Amino acid sequence: MAKITCGLGTSHIPLLGHIIDKGDSGDEKWAPIFDGYQFTKKWIREQKPDVVILVYNDHATAFDMKVIPTFAIGCGEEYHPADEGYGARPVPTVKGAPKLAWHITESLIKQGFDMTIVNEMDVDHGLTVPLSMVFGEVEEWPCQVIPLAVNTVVYPSPTGDRCLALGKAIRAAVEQFPEDINVQVWGTGGMSHQLLGERAGLINQEWDLAFLDDLKSDYEKLAAISQVEYIRESGTEGAEMVMWLIMRGALNHQVNEIHRHYHVPVSNTALGHLIYENVDEKG
Repeated sequence: MAKITCGLGTSHIPLLGHIIDKGDSGDEKWAPIFDGYQFTKKWIREQKPDVVILVYNDHATAFDMKVIPTFAIGCGEEYHPADEGYGARPVPTVKGAPKLAWHITESLIKQGFDMTIVNEMDVDHGLTVPLSMVFGEVEEWPCQVIPLAVNTVVYPSPTGDRCLALGKAIRAAVEQFPEDINVQVWGTGGMSHQLLGERAGLINQEWDLAFLDDLKSDYEKLAAISQVEYIRESGTEGAEMVMWLIMRGALNHQVNEIHRHYHVPVSNTALGHLIYENVDEKG
């Protein structure tokens, strides 16, 4: 049977993709950022996931004000890097996992989640930057990817409770898939930042670190945070952190945190990154 073995959280800051694409990730000034992913690159080579369910938010690329799905799951064969106004990133086409994606979709709908099914879409930095930060510069991504897009751009976003429940429903679905495959769930976005308005440039380091501390064992408390509180404490775009709760809900109650990285500032945002490995609940 399929099994979710690990969860990963990471920011998906577009500047990081720009630095990598220019070949500047080895520059000394960027070292404090990229050094925090060296452990991850070695770890992922050892883990060899077959499929990554990658939770991200689209930035008005595949979806705009005409169509705003709360939860959208990609069931296609492949997804091309999107042109976000300055050309598509020079990264590999993302290989989908349609068989597993359709299985998850059917299970989620039967569990009461009205998913939007997407068979064709381009994917923006919200999805490609995490792949680059974890896998590095490669000719092709070494695993299949199921994109799971969450609306965190247009109010109202889904609640933390709903995101946590979705993660648990994804876990139930994966565990019913008959193939023996290694699945990871990644939650992306955040951390605290605000791009526009009077509070543009806001970074709340205390809030970010408390979120990272609580995510391991006190995630039910995080699930109760309202969108208004996210916006007040972590900025309008800091509300993306709700997506990390989908990742956390997909894991066992007990996890080991094997890596954490936090750095400010990156562009005008805080960067967070961590890795959880499931603890065998039967043990």
